[in-house]
Order: sequence, then C-alpha cells, then structure tokens
Amino acid sequence: MTDPNPSRARLLSRLSLNQETLRQWSLPELADGCARAGLRAVGLWRAPVHAYGASAAARLLRDAGLTVSTLCRGGFFTAEDPAERAAALADNRAAIEEAATLGTDTLVLVSGGLPPGSRDLPGARERVADALAALAPYAAAHGVRLALEPLHPMYAADRCVVSTLAQALDLAERLPAAQVGVVVDTYHLWWDDTLAAQLARASGGAAGAVADQERRPAPPSRVAAFQLADWITPLPEGVLLGRGQLGDGSVDLRWFRERVDATGYEGPIEVEIFNPSLWSRNGTEVLTEIITRFTHHVT
Repeated sequence: MTDPNPSRARLLSRLSLNQETLRQWSLPELADGCARAGLRAVGLWRAPVHAYGASAAARLLRDAGLTVSTLCRGGFFTAEDPAERAAALADNRAAIEEAATLGTDTLVLVSGGLPPGSRDLPGARERVADALAALAPYAAAHGVRLALEPLHPMYAADRCVVSTLAQALDLAERLPAAQVGVVVDTYHLWWDDTLAAQLARASGGAAGAVADQERRPAPPSRVAAFQLADWITPLPEGVLLGRGQLGDGSVDLRWFRERVDATGYEGPIEVEIFNPSLWSRNGTEVLTEIITRFTHHVT
C-alpha cells in the first residue's frame, strides 16, 4: 500500500539503524532483519566489522540491498606523547580505509578526553585540530568525509573534549566542508540553548569553504551525520548505556529533524541507542517499535 503522506514516506526511507542499537544481533542478523523491515541503511562499528571482515561485511550488506550510513569510530587524538599521537593517526588511517571498503563516505570521530593528569582543554582541542588537518586529505583521497562528533559535557574529561556543536564547527571550519563535517546527535546536544543558531551556522559554513585538492563541490551542509536517541531520567549507573528509546524522554526529536534538514542535510537519519533493556529483547520487536516511534516522533 502506498503511504498517503509522501513526505513521511521520504523521511522513512532515510531511516538507518546503528548496529549498537541491536547489539544482540550478529552482522548477518542485522542485514537480514533490516532488509526485511524495509530499511535501506545501517550504521556499523569497527569491532564487529573487524570480527566479520570488512570486505565480507561489504558483500553481505550489498547483497541485502543495504548501504552503510556511517562507520564508528575513529578519533582519540588528544594524547600528548608523540608516539601515542602517531599510533592514533595510523589507526585512523586504517579506519578511513575500512570505511571506503564498506562503501560509506562518513567516518564518525570522537575526539578523546584529557590525557592523564592534564587540565588543559584548549591544548587538547588543538591536538584534535592538528589530527584533522593531517587526516583530511587522506580521507578525501579515499572518498570519505570525517565527521567530528561533540559529546555531552559529562564526557569531556575521559572521552571527548569537544562538547558543543559550536566547538565542533570551530574545528571543522578550519578545513574544506567536503572533507570535514560534524555529527548532530540528539542525545548529546539537546540541552544546548545555542543549538538553533549553530545549526543555522552549519547550513552557511559549507558555502564559503575552500575547495579541496580534487575540486569536489562542497556539500550543502556541514552536518555529515544525524543520530537519534532520547534523554531519559533518572540517569542509570554508567550513563553511556542510558540512551532512551525514541519518545521516552525529554528530547524534541521532530524539532531536531526539521532544523537539521534546514541546513541542507538530506542523508540518513540513524537511530543509535545504547541501552541494555533493548538488547535483552527480541530484535525484530525492537526494530518494529523503532520504526513506529520514528514515524510518530520524527517524521
């Protein structure tokens, strides 16, 4: 049956499922379940891709009629030790190659937290800028765009010194828009009262970007990936695994979607929920619920 609302149908066609949302599924189960549900894309993580093999994973998903919306994750650039920084760059070059093998043009980057004993947030962010500058041409040569993700400030010490969309854009805008963009994740950014202004900035930042060496046209938006999860309270112990199912928390998901779309972003809308209560359930039931919630709260 044809959906009577073509706009809603177009939005549903952009729905992507991040692999970690249904951690209980193997990669073949993910491919089969998403294809049966009518999804067109999935977001992948490097560890399970390594276990399965990047080339084999690419074939599996291609045969299921699926594309890869993002690969998570690269980054962790903030070490002060030169040998550790060199190792991080090498690992990120490998991640870029894996993304290209999988056929995705988006590698999500988490910047890394403060080095042990450090309190120098500006210095750590400058090391992130240095790493982006070193990696961006290599990524562009492989057809991959680096997507810097700001995380909620509670992660600044140990995981991500980039806490706001403004900070992420400050770093991304030093480089061509075709090479470096940002991730908008509702879980991490919903609380920021400057968000609307920063999203408007993301729509204009690409237009004036310097063309890269391959003269590829700049994308219409600095937004390179858009991820959904809700913020639920009380926060569980170990907040990393406390993301909520769509519609269960405090985030105005449709507001986010409308404003991200207004930046010119037309790519996948990826549901990324880390929550043991979802992992303990039947995966097909959870995915059906996600599609229903997406239709109600996002489209």
